Amino acid sequence: MVFAGSTTAKTPWESSMGGIPMKLDYFEGSMVDAVEKAATENPNQIAFDFMGSHVTYRTMVEEIVRCAKSLKTIGVRKDDRVTIALPNCPQALYMFYAVNMVGAIANMIHPLSAEKEIEFYLNESQSYAAITLDQFYDKFERIRQNTCVDHIIIASVKDELSKPVKAGYMLTEGRKVQKIPSDAPVIRWKEFLRMGRHCYHNYRVQREADDPAVILYSGGTTGKTKGIVLTNLNFNALGLQVATANPMYRVGDTMLAAMPLFHGFGLGVCIHTMLSRGGRCILVPRFTAKSYAKLIVKYRCNFIAGVPTLYEALLRVPSMKNADLSFLKGVFSGGDSLSIELKKKLDAFLYEHNAVVQVREGYGTTETVTACCLTPPHMFKEGSIGVPFPDTYIKIVKPGTDEELPYGEEGEILLAGPTVMKEYMNQPEETADTLRRHKDGLTWVYTGDLGLMDSEGFIYFKGRAKRIIITSGYNVYPAQLENLIDACDLVQMSCIIGVPDPYKIQKVKAFIQLKPGVPEGEETRAALMAYCKKHIAKYALPYDIEFRKELPKTLVGKVAYRKLEEEELEKEKQRAQEQPEA
Repeated sequence: MVFAGSTTAKTPWESSMGGIPMKLDYFEGSMVDAVEKAATENPNQIAFDFMGSHVTYRTMVEEIVRCAKSLKTIGVRKDDRVTIALPNCPQALYMFYAVNMVGAIANMIHPLSAEKEIEFYLNESQSYAAITLDQFYDKFERIRQNTCVDHIIIASVKDELSKPVKAGYMLTEGRKVQKIPSDAPVIRWKEFLRMGRHCYHNYRVQREADDPAVILYSGGTTGKTKGIVLTNLNFNALGLQVATANPMYRVGDTMLAAMPLFHGFGLGVCIHTMLSRGGRCILVPRFTAKSYAKLIVKYRCNFIAGVPTLYEALLRVPSMKNADLSFLKGVFSGGDSLSIELKKKLDAFLYEHNAVVQVREGYGTTETVTACCLTPPHMFKEGSIGVPFPDTYIKIVKPGTDEELPYGEEGEILLAGPTVMKEYMNQPEETADTLRRHKDGLTWVYTGDLGLMDSEGFIYFKGRAKRIIITSGYNVYPAQLENLIDACDLVQMSCIIGVPDPYKIQKVKAFIQLKPGVPEGEETRAALMAYCKKHIAKYALPYDIEFRKELPKTLVGKVAYRKLEEEELEKEKQRAQEQPEA
């Protein structure tokens, strides 16, 4: 076991960074309390930029308060759940912290989720209210009657744009947004903010560090979607840990916040860490490699965080050819394994563009908000995902047990520390299986991931013990998709696998055995794709459907998904061999 604050031997953090304290003193209040503290200390500092406009800490807190008063006015109370289905935009930040201010819990979901997924998230969380963009109104309206949601708040990107930018937006993207009926049973954003004008007191609810604050979604230990309940302390501790592990950070430093808010990496590292520490976020509502590259240079971003596919795309953007990146202080990669080859390419790219930093890989799970392990600035080891954050424990055990393994031996990665989740929502059995208290008095997260630790405390990720596909940094759980596809009247049985892809790392492919009498053809394929688009989030959609008369089986009669994976790998090898002759 390794503890980043060990007193018996110098850890990598101590060796490389000198006097960094390894036992940290965490803020005891709520998330919004931490942000207000930063605002009191830096009222005129820019908190975030959005499409050419910037907002100071003072103004941001004023808007959060307005939003909190309006939430109170529509009846949101302590421990109510409010679903936030928004991209990285100002309304998302105001609503997120306002929900925290009134003592409610923010249920964070992907705005591009399919209708049935949205219905599941609303019902699973028993959300009292929800907020989304005008362009997603139809999806919410179609499933609203199947939920217990009382209020749907509709925001619009144009509401937060300056006049010149708004004019351009309405001529381009704004034209694509379908007009919402005037009598639609929704509260529009500006109307919502006006509703709080007569709420002068009792809108603020005092919350403690260990109170539930946020729900994020992941597959849990079985691959079935689980709501992960996280506390104020989880997020505030992460913010202090990240800042401590990056002593080059200074108040006012900028972070390019392209990672989405429904993801622990985006919400925990790119947003809350920065706003609770006096930093500046550059909000990116929709990622493209071209816009990402432009914003890095325009705002001279000090820190950037992303998944490997994002960086792979960045290497190919022509506008980066002569860019000067000397302003970078930290480049972080997470959400998926960063291959040794891609890291070498990225490090060479940074060096060629005057950066004095290298890519630093991290590791974590949504059950610990996000990263709990990071490569130190000056102690890189090839193939390693770094060392535990201060106050974070990692140990390697024989899978499923508490039997600790020696240095260098592969086993299951276990995590403990102040960022460990409270529970899986409505899932006591799975919570008990994932969170286990050991004789050392610590509560450990059984990650289902495989890895090993060397004698200096560096961790090496070796693979996932549970079945999972990671595509463009998103977790996709094959069993979940198979359940959805098998429910289609045309399907007898399905199998989902991940296929190697040079850009996405993996892409989703579906093998389907149709019911007797259903013809294999383009009409059936189109019907299945239409069904998938209705029930599956865009990022998890199969790129291809292959029909099979029979799906391969194991000796015990289960679908042999590994055999299908091996077949696809063999096809990839053959294509690679044929490529030079093409």
